Amino acid sequence: MYVIAGVSGNTGSIVANALLDQGKKVRVLVRDAKKGEPWKARGAEVAVASIDDEAALTKALEGATGAYLLSPPDTASKDFVAERHVVLERVARAVTKSKIGHVVFLSSVGAQHAQGTGPIRTLHDAEEQLAKTPAKTTFVRAAYFLENWGAVLPATAHGKLPTFLPPDLSVPMVATKDIGLVAAKALLEPPSGKSEIIELAGPRDYTSRELATILTKVVGKPVEVDAAPLAAVVPTFESFGISTNVAGLFHEMYAGIASGLVAAEGKGARFVRGSVDAESTFRALGAGK
Repeated sequence: MYVIAGVSGNTGSIVANALLDQGKKVRVLVRDAKKGEPWKARGAEVAVASIDDEAALTKALEGATGAYLLSPPDTASKDFVAERHVVLERVARAVTKSKIGHVVFLSSVGAQHAQGTGPIRTLHDAEEQLAKTPAKTTFVRAAYFLENWGAVLPATAHGKLPTFLPPDLSVPMVATKDIGLVAAKALLEPPSGKSEIIELAGPRDYTSRELATILTKVVGKPVEVDAAPLAAVVPTFESFGISTNVAGLFHEMYAGIASGLVAAEGKGARFVRGSVDAESTFRALGAGK
């Protein structure tokens, strides 16, 4: 039995479907029982629990061989790092109390650093706390999500690709499908030792300018990079309804990417490249339609 969180989102749904397709027993975690109905129809067990509910999470993890867990964002948080620390303490206690043998956790490149990485700081915290539990751990440190570009794809209708990344900075990026498939494989292949780190990127790295060229092909009209200064990060994110605290963390993250701090650790990690490229991801997101 494998317990899968995040099935209402991108990566968790891919993990659960991949395991079900292989005939594995799956228990999905949902916060709303109604969201579990499609999974129940597929033959999965459904557990109603959120990661911040220690008792419910403990019960959901009990009797399972492994679990795929993640730390969902909270864009309204007034103190995201501190609040998430409390949640992750509960997750770690649930893992310990449940006696589950193996946890695959969705982390991020840059999680080896305790500071200077924005919201990724909370994933460093998660890795530290889960590493202290009796369970074996596999940390999937994913690169920048290709799906992150989905929010600005409408601007391509006006020939622009807005970004806070330096236009000619080559950045590892990965599609959520690759994340889910690698996580599913990791669940079935626990580390021989106590822990493993997988640093995951897509088939190739991209600059923002290269992505604009790809989008020019996809949408059938010229697209150019529209790079904004880091000073615009906080007001831009606040205009989307994101809290000042979280917006400030994203400013820190973009600065960390530009400086090279938010990058793969290399030493001690296993580097994996997926197969889903930017063009197919953009087409799946509806670009050009």
